[in-house]
Amino acid sequence: MAMGRVLRFAHTPDPDDAYMFYGLAVGAVRVPGFSRVEHIVEDIETLNKRLVEEGWVVEVSAASAHAYAYIADRYYLMRSGASMGEGYGPVLVSKEELSGLKGKRVAVPGKYTSARLLLLLATGGGYEEVFARFDEIPGMVLRGEVDAGLLIHEAQITYEEMGLRLVLSLWDWWRSTVGNLPMPLGVDVVYKGLGEETARAIREALQESIRYAWRNHRDALVYASRYSRGASLDQLDRFVKMYVNERTLDMGQEGIRAHQVLYEMAWERRLIPSPVEPEIV
Repeated sequence: MAMGRVLRFAHTPDPDDAYMFYGLAVGAVRVPGFSRVEHIVEDIETLNKRLVEEGWVVEVSAASAHAYAYIADRYYLMRSGASMGEGYGPVLVSKEELSGLKGKRVAVPGKYTSARLLLLLATGGGYEEVFARFDEIPGMVLRGEVDAGLLIHEAQITYEEMGLRLVLSLWDWWRSTVGNLPMPLGVDVVYKGLGEETARAIREALQESIRYAWRNHRDALVYASRYSRGASLDQLDRFVKMYVNERTLDMGQEGIRAHQVLYEMAWERRLIPSPVEPEIV
């Protein structure tokens, strides 16, 4: 049964999320049993905190793969809508050359972000975490307020233009550690209280929304550009193609396995509260 007639999609003000929800946002794709879709737009760490700390119930939400470890009892993990790194991912950058991270101040884009979890797994910690909004981190590094910053979203591909240098590519670490699996970053989750059948119907609608955006790429890109934070349309095109691809349409068995591996590693290090076996729709 649908919860009322309104389907709430909570997602981030990021161009890749806006792009994949384009078909739903403009009404070209509808979800059976729901009269309309309502969009709740918040940055990813706000969504993570509402889901994890407040026990928020919403029909569909974007979340960090890390955050899902805390809400797996209440939410299904969708096989569509995931952001996964393949050949790229979050990067740790600095202004000056660093000999190591021990005792350094490192700006991190939120407690429940996957980037934070991956950095802890890659380095073992030992640095002082400074939590900050993801879009404030490059400036913090440039001003010397922190020794290094963990970058997500468009800054991953524009940091050199800002005068920042690479300290660690989390994709390179993931590839050398895990092998030929994509790197889990963001996911979309569906509330289990809707039932598995409705959850699958929502997933199918999201897949059709992604296909609609691909068929209307230019219009979808312009729609997504309202969330681009100053990136050019060409940069936006590149970023969207990085994070809205065939793996976004369906993460497949490799994507599912990648999430299982992430949670196995995180639980082994006790970086998450309990073992996680994702329930996939």
